[in-house]
Amino acid sequence: MRVFVTGATGFVGSAVVKELIGAGHQVLGLARSEDKAAGLAGVGAEVHRGSLEDFDSLRVGANNSDGVIHLAFNHDFSTFAANCEDDRRVIAALGSALAGSDRPLIVTSGTAMASTVPGELAREDGAVVSSKVIPRAASEEAAAAVAEEGGNVSVVRLPQVHDTVRQGLVTYAIAVAREKGVSAYIGEGRNRWSAAHILDVARLYRLVLEKAEPGAKYHAVAEEGVTQREIAEVIGGGLKVPARSIPLSEAGAHFGWLGLFAGHDMPASSEQTRRTLGWQPAGPGLIADLETMDYAV
Repeated sequence: MRVFVTGATGFVGSAVVKELIGAGHQVLGLARSEDKAAGLAGVGAEVHRGSLEDFDSLRVGANNSDGVIHLAFNHDFSTFAANCEDDRRVIAALGSALAGSDRPLIVTSGTAMASTVPGELAREDGAVVSSKVIPRAASEEAAAAVAEEGGNVSVVRLPQVHDTVRQGLVTYAIAVAREKGVSAYIGEGRNRWSAAHILDVARLYRLVLEKAEPGAKYHAVAEEGVTQREIAEVIGGGLKVPARSIPLSEAGAHFGWLGLFAGHDMPASSEQTRRTLGWQPAGPGLIADLETMDYAV
């Protein structure tokens, strides 16, 4: 397939591009700048110059493909709600270009978008929270709107995606611990975050492209839940700073915007994803990557 990939030069996108090319697919990668375009060309991808703000360029990229994987997202959390609404409009533009065909559109979301009872695992077929509750749910609402118009759209929900360089929200927790001189967790630190290695996530996107059912949701989850205390303690060891509990009331002052997530229990299952796609994650776990990363960088 010839696949249009937004976010093709990002952390997850770079791995997805390599996975697709390695499996024999052609990649048309969205690039805003010359250096990003050169990087894409260097791994064997075609380059489509454009940006998320240029809906016409997005439609052209989608029209020139057999399917679309939408990974790009503005991770500036100071404008998080606005960024989520921007993503809603991007998905609508991509969906309009694929209308009237069975070409797949794969939308990226997060495991926290699955509405759950506190303490239970988020599952693929669970209800979705409203964007009024979690702004990021706008992406799934946009995907549902594309599906209502007959679009072949599916959703991949990401946990904390990691290697020894980046680890999703944990990367920001490391930066805070370095700045504050303490690796903090909330209360007893029992709240959990699901996780998966970057190469396992890239392989899942390829499987979804090749096998997805329209309207399906998939969880890129290798570990259902790693506790915040475990994460904080290994970060503390790496940075050689103490790991310490703080009350929830201090989360905002200590973590900044990350305080919105630091105390949340966000475990998730990928049982349905594994069963339907035959996906079997094999990469190292989150704690293993945190133990072997270079904290001096």
